[in-house]
Amino acid sequence: MTATLILREKKYEMRPGMTLRDALLRLDIPPETVLPTRQGELITDDVIVQDGDEIRLIAVISGGATAT
Repeated sequence: MTATLILREKKYEMRPGMTLRDALLRLDIPPETVLPTRQGELITDDVIVQDGDEIRLIAVISGGATAT
């Protein structure tokens, strides 16, 4: 079976059994650029991806004030 990662409506199918961090790195998605959620709950990147998981990745937008 597979697990699904979703980022900006793009779906990535992957094999379960690895950490979310490893899965993100294999997909060339820097882990620090997304907030992963499963069933509406925030999860950490050390979670093992399970068969049938659907993990939504919310892109992190950073910015800040400029120094004057």
